[in-house]
Amino acid sequence: MADLPRETLRIADLANKSATDFDLKPDANTRATISDTVGLSAIRKLTFSGAISPEGARDWVLTGDLGATVVQPCVVTLEPVTTRLDEKVSRRYLADMPDVEGLEIEMPDDDTAEPIPATLDLYAVLVEALTLAIPMFPRVDGAALDTISVSEPGVTPMTDDDAKPFAGLGALKQALEDKEKK
Repeated sequence: MADLPRETLRIADLANKSATDFDLKPDANTRATISDTVGLSAIRKLTFSGAISPEGARDWVLTGDLGATVVQPCVVTLEPVTTRLDEKVSRRYLADMPDVEGLEIEMPDDDTAEPIPATLDLYAVLVEALTLAIPMFPRVDGAALDTISVSEPGVTPMTDDDAKPFAGLGALKQALEDKEKK
């Protein structure tokens, strides 16, 4: 995120008795840079506002609202898809964050918790929250994937029903029951 402006808060400088408010409204150039960074066609509107507040003796909580209107290509037709995003953003910065040890770790119950950084880049939080909020597979209304069947010449293509090994058992059971009734 080298080309993005930095809006940093030094945690040691924050008031430890009250919230510190923030309100980011990126200009067109910054929105274009963020759009390129996260793989969007365009970002028409983008705001990120909220506060970082002390929690307990040494921890901090960031709460905010992310609002965006994004444009990305449809995964089926490549036509532009416009999506309005309104997301609540929450991050907890803990002084005593448990250390990660070993190759396998258990995911914590609170996935918003992070160690307290010396400085907090609000644009980095904005980009992360936006990336998590954008639709992974946007589609224009009515766009659907067609079924493709491919096989060697002279061979009947396999269908989804063919791949289900017990699909024919219901018909076989019915045929046996009908035979017993006669």
